[in-house]
Amino acid sequence: VQLQASGGGMAQAGGSLRLSCAASGGTLSYYYMGWIRQAPGKEREFVAGISWPGTRKNYATSVKGRFTISRDNVRHTVDLEMNSLKPEDTAIYYCAADRRGPVSTTAAFWGQGTLVTVSS
Repeated sequence: VQLQASGGGMAQAGGSLRLSCAASGGTLSYYYMGWIRQAPGKEREFVAGISWPGTRKNYATSVKGRFTISRDNVRHTVDLEMNSLKPEDTAIYYCAADRRGPVSTTAAFWGQGTLVTVSS
């Protein structure tokens, strides 16, 4: 599956952004989906994941209560609503997919990444 992420940009601390991931030329049916981020000079880090068809969600401790992942199985999109943003959320955010199991930093399919910058 080919993934296309969008919605990154700049926000002030405490602000909000919404990321979206769409399947290009295919569907997201039966895929576990998720978001992974990579901050400058750091390793890739799991952010949030959602099962098929969306009954189970999990989050990194650092974003729990602030970020919400959701999926639309008709439009084949996965969104990440990010609230109460912090400067440490600054990173490139990647949409990822996997049919083997929950998304992790070793997911099978990746989008191109979208940059999120949070200023203090």
